[in-house]
Amino acid sequence: MAVSVSVQVVDSRVIAAVRRVVAAGDVGSTWGAAIGKVWDFVRSQPGLWTDGHNIFVYHHSEEPGSPIVCEFGVEVTRPFDTSGEVYATRTPGGEAAVAIFHGPYHRLQEAYDALDEWMTMNRRESAGHSWEIYGDPTPDPAHTETTVLHLLK
Repeated sequence: MAVSVSVQVVDSRVIAAVRRVVAAGDVGSTWGAAIGKVWDFVRSQPGLWTDGHNIFVYHHSEEPGSPIVCEFGVEVTRPFDTSGEVYATRTPGGEAAVAIFHGPYHRLQEAYDALDEWMTMNRRESAGHSWEIYGDPTPDPAHTETTVLHLLK
């Protein structure tokens, strides 16, 4: 299934996050423990979370092959004081290329490929930040929705 891309002006969202610096190929083995720390914290703070989703923000280096700074987070209702590794931060905001992907997480690269192709065809460049907003899991992974965004220059 083809992944369509649109341009949207997106607002910044407050997230509770844990930061990790990882090699591009190591994100899959790193996110679980990090997001677990965030959820432990969020659950201990009444009213901090209502229905926000997991959001992973990636700050890309201009140096090919460099590690990626990742913020593994959960959308929350308000800023808060840092607790251990968990801190309040925000997703990028502004004009973004947006792909909404329906399918299992192991095929999420299809959304990134569609975004890369769209940026090339439309002569647009990433501003160095991308993020994923994870929808609620579904019994059939083919129907799980993940929104992938690239902030545009």
